[in-house]
Amino acid sequence: MKKIVFLDEYSLGRNDLSSIKSLGEYIGYDRTAPELVLERCKGATVVISNKVYLSRETMQQLPDLKLIAIAATGMNNVDLEAAAELGIEVKNVSGYSTYSVAEATLCGALSLLKNSSYYDNYFKSGAYAATTDIFHFGRPISMLRGKNWGIIGLGAIGRQVATLAEAFGCKVAYYSTSGVAREESYPRMELSELLAWADVVSIHSPLNAQTAGLIGEAELQQMKPTAIIINVARGGIIDEAALANALNNKTIAGAALDVFSKEPLPSSPLYNLKDSYSLLASPHTAWAADDAVNKLIEGIYINIKEFLLSLQ
Repeated sequence: MKKIVFLDEYSLGRNDLSSIKSLGEYIGYDRTAPELVLERCKGATVVISNKVYLSRETMQQLPDLKLIAIAATGMNNVDLEAAAELGIEVKNVSGYSTYSVAEATLCGALSLLKNSSYYDNYFKSGAYAATTDIFHFGRPISMLRGKNWGIIGLGAIGRQVATLAEAFGCKVAYYSTSGVAREESYPRMELSELLAWADVVSIHSPLNAQTAGLIGEAELQQMKPTAIIINVARGGIIDEAALANALNNKTIAGAALDVFSKEPLPSSPLYNLKDSYSLLASPHTAWAADDAVNKLIEGIYINIKEFLLSLQ
């Protein structure tokens, strides 16, 4: 049986890996520090990794390694040029988290517009029990219906968000970060036009030369003071310091972030906002619904099984 090593099992949230384990002599590690990668991969035909980096130097010392199975869509944790030169196949899994991320985007918008965090805390803090008032109107509550929803990056996730936003009664438009004009069901706007028009802006584009720092101080000032912005794509697309200033100065009403310039995020002005309820944050979990993780595991299983069959 071929040896299969998973370097960072924790990244799949303790979901059932029995299908993958059945494919060979399996060894799984919860996490793997950089200095342990080489030793743990020795003798493995297949290495599974979500975020643990596999460098040229490491792969050159692993003559048995024939497949790197990425437990994600992004492949930037592997030196792909070196892998190709060394005859090591690299396979990822795409499309597994489209619906999970789209739903998380809608959840972020609704939570901010309804001020859910504030009202949940009002109840749990005992403030509601301490009053004689049936109702409390400490923060504004808005509907999604009738809002203008601007999408930055109309790929698979962006299109699914557009579908959901329309179902909630929103008008949808988009900005193409690639600049490529396509036949779409929604109007295309330039970025400045989209930002001024939208009540909700959501980001679904990759991080690249065109999108790094795409939303900074100037762009945030173009938005409505009642608008919210959501980033479930990649950290670095929004300038976090500029966003903190915009929230503190009420340039915009709120933001929902699932991704950050550094993950985990160290000290940041986002931790010390004047109004903590203006920010809804989560630790890169928009993709991680159990249903989506199970679909990812199925994709990893298929990639490894097909590869092992090709060796017979």
